[in-house]
Amino acid sequence: MPAPSASPAQTPPLAEALRPRISGTIHTDEMTRALYATDASMYAMSPVAVLVPETKADVQTALTVAHEQGVPVLPRGGGSSLAGQGVNEALVVDFTNHLNRIHEIDPEAQTARVEPGVTLAELNRAAAEHGLMVGPDPASANRATLGGMLANNSTGTHSIAYGNFIHHVREAEVLLADGTATTVGPTDPATWQDKMRDDGLEGAIYRGLKALLADGGRETIREDTPSHWRRNNGYRLEALLDEAPNLAKLLCGSEGTLAVTTELTCDLVEKPATTGLGVVHFESRDDALRAVTTVLDTDPSAVELFDGVAIERTLQTPGYAERLTFLEGTPGSVLITEYAGDTDAEVDAALDALEQTMAEASRGYATVRVTEPDAIKNVWSIRKEGLGLLMGVEGDYKPWAFIEDASVPVENLADYIDELSTFVDATDTRAAYYAHASAGCLHVRPFVNTKDETEVEKMTDIAKESLDLVTKYGGVVSSEHGDGIARGWANPHILGEDLYELCRETKALFDPEGILNPGKVVDAPPMDENLRMGPTYETEPFRTELDFSEDGGFTGAIEKCNGNGACRKLRAGTMCPSFMATREEPDSTRGRANALRSALAGDLSEDAMTGDDMHEVMDLCVQCKACKTECPSNVDMAKIKTEWLHHYWDDNGVPLRTRLFARQPDAARWISGTPLASLVNWASGQSALRQVGEALLGISAERSLPPFARETFRQWFQNQQPPVGGDGARGPRVVLFPDAFNAYHTPAPLRAATRVLQATGHRVELPPAAVGSARTLLSKGLVPQAKRRARQTVDALHAYAEAGVPVVGLEPSSILTLRDEFLDLLPNDARAEAVADAAYTFAEYLAERAEDGALDRASWRGSGDVLLHGHCHQKALIGTTATEQALSRAGYDVTAVDAGCCGMAGAFGYEAEHVDVSKQMAELRLAPAVRQTDADTRVAAPGFSCRSQIKDVTTRTAQHPAELLWDAIEHDRSPEAARSSRPAR
Repeated sequence: MPAPSASPAQTPPLAEALRPRISGTIHTDEMTRALYATDASMYAMSPVAVLVPETKADVQTALTVAHEQGVPVLPRGGGSSLAGQGVNEALVVDFTNHLNRIHEIDPEAQTARVEPGVTLAELNRAAAEHGLMVGPDPASANRATLGGMLANNSTGTHSIAYGNFIHHVREAEVLLADGTATTVGPTDPATWQDKMRDDGLEGAIYRGLKALLADGGRETIREDTPSHWRRNNGYRLEALLDEAPNLAKLLCGSEGTLAVTTELTCDLVEKPATTGLGVVHFESRDDALRAVTTVLDTDPSAVELFDGVAIERTLQTPGYAERLTFLEGTPGSVLITEYAGDTDAEVDAALDALEQTMAEASRGYATVRVTEPDAIKNVWSIRKEGLGLLMGVEGDYKPWAFIEDASVPVENLADYIDELSTFVDATDTRAAYYAHASAGCLHVRPFVNTKDETEVEKMTDIAKESLDLVTKYGGVVSSEHGDGIARGWANPHILGEDLYELCRETKALFDPEGILNPGKVVDAPPMDENLRMGPTYETEPFRTELDFSEDGGFTGAIEKCNGNGACRKLRAGTMCPSFMATREEPDSTRGRANALRSALAGDLSEDAMTGDDMHEVMDLCVQCKACKTECPSNVDMAKIKTEWLHHYWDDNGVPLRTRLFARQPDAARWISGTPLASLVNWASGQSALRQVGEALLGISAERSLPPFARETFRQWFQNQQPPVGGDGARGPRVVLFPDAFNAYHTPAPLRAATRVLQATGHRVELPPAAVGSARTLLSKGLVPQAKRRARQTVDALHAYAEAGVPVVGLEPSSILTLRDEFLDLLPNDARAEAVADAAYTFAEYLAERAEDGALDRASWRGSGDVLLHGHCHQKALIGTTATEQALSRAGYDVTAVDAGCCGMAGAFGYEAEHVDVSKQMAELRLAPAVRQTDADTRVAAPGFSCRSQIKDVTTRTAQHPAELLWDAIEHDRSPEAARSSRPAR
């Protein structure tokens, strides 16, 4: 059936008809349409418009109007589709913003009733309270929606235990192509007969399906449906052969082409009481694959392959390499084998059996046991993010998804992969092989440059060879990721002419005008059409101030984003705080990368790169750096935004407020430690003056501005008797880096750090006053000025670095800038590299010295509970382990809270237009966690902004870990000593 043609001319009448009739939002601007033009696949198709519905009624209205106007409709979840089924020239309906409620969890019936926009992770979180979970577990669980899982017929790592989503769906509330609302579920003959009497589209569907089965269709379905259990090609017409056919099952894998789901009910399964992993190591991938059937004899709940290419990529990826603690040597592949049981002893016995079976069969060279819950979680996290890690490679060759979903009977897997890899190797193409070995499904990812026409031809050749081999070995090309554009073309070959024709007839029955996500299951276009970065793709050159050479330039840094959508997770980690707060696609790392790429590729208007729409997309990026490590592709949006802001100011001018915040350290240096400090502090406390500041500068009157210190840290340091770290001091030299936030606003942490270092035998020195991290300049995009400040700082610190003297800083965002952005500001500068190597956070330095026994010189007497909130830059670049260890060594019982970004983010939280979203970020996890602690629990936060936010939103006072460490050391606590270490305000 030919799909209806979509054109930009349809956008105005569609929006005009919808706006007065819906409570949600219809977007027709070029920017929003560009953000929804891609998913996690290699394809791009520009929508006619984007609807963000607030109610089911909005969706029904949209379908009715679209049907009347002949506009295609694409229902969309998290946009994590890998085959292109999440893009179309259509009205895209995003269910994730509002239609994401969990209506009911029935523990006795073990079912859940949810709206389609709820993510699997959120449903599992709620179900876990009852000891339950959803069986199918795709790797994208933290952004995959239940509606998308139904449409995709998802499964995952544990498919041998739980099957596909078709095995778990009970019923669904849906809208038919003309907007008719109905419920589909198990249907006995009498009910089916009643449905046939309906005069509308619903009746026509039931009558048509009955006729289709009666006219030879039943026999065709029985004889031609692929026998492999993990099939997902075409429609699951075999569901019609059940005694009480359930059309909700028919919708599984239909990719939104038959109906639009507005609510669904699915089964839940019991969570295993305990699990354990046996990571079996092999010299080669083929050795591992030929061992799978042997491993399956031990009755595991999952067997996943992680091959040498994926291991190599993980070892190269910051934030992931250090987590490969479960590897011995450098294996060519490993099989991650899971066992579930009611007791630890049961799991241990299963692991014993695995080791014995492997030894008897002479399979593998080592088996590493992983039984601690956190360690198990780490292994699965590495495996599940393997796709993104592969996709994040620099350059034009990307491991695109087009043959990754093939599945064959597991006994044929090794031979299939052997022949396929031989063909792929013959084309001089590198490929990665990983994932569901237990189900006969390896995600094979050939590295292809889709910008090259010859490479695209090679891609289609590989796809055809895979199809031939899959047919030879009794498998299917779609098993969990769907048909889409990548594989829809293969359905006539996999299904056969007769069964494929039944699929086309089924589509015509449900969608006579062909408006529901056309071209994704039947009548699909060639797989080499609609490529996101095809042979005609070009980008404009973009001159940069920062060094992007390791990324292949600014464009290369942006193109690292493959659309996997990990930045759309809602609770775990830090990335992406703005999306967590707003749940809007433009406020995700993916959204920003797509916007910038679209502008560079000429898909937007000529001035879009530095226009108002782009500013709106980039505005809520708080430059937390979480995406630098949490994004599997390591898209560094903080760096990208800094560069983009530089160009934006070049074209639009730098506002006064931006200059003031960027130059804040200079102002603090002039004001703090002078009589002006008291005057300015008084003025900033006056409500009327704060209102004037908000009106004139946009600095929020709600916020308490950080007071200027009456005595700066440098003044205190120089006034100590005897001088701190003076000529008589013994022990190793340490340069204490006095960041502007602590030095001029809250000197107490620096004073405490000085005392801790002195008490542990160090000679503390201060660098010249001219040093600075340029942090505020970078965050505001004043890159040339930041470069000058970086040179000054390197000039001042280089002699220390050359002498082997560590440079230790308390503010993570400042000291880590010396190790991160300074190398981008001053590329190929050996002196900057030396300074970067010498730079430590306070906790890092203490951890290193602790190994030498230096901390044993002090008498530690810390006690009590500490809630630790790490700074975003700290968590992204080095983690909080060193801080936890330092506080624990001092005697504290430390809990590091996984609370994401505090939301203050330097100046961001003080800007009037950002106050609300800043506080929303804090209220997601951090503020509740702080409030839930008892009054005796001390709150620690290395970040100045974090401490300020905690004070503002919870009224609790957070301390720098250095202050807690000094409190934990036996020292003179006389009034005179207390005054010398008291904060000077």
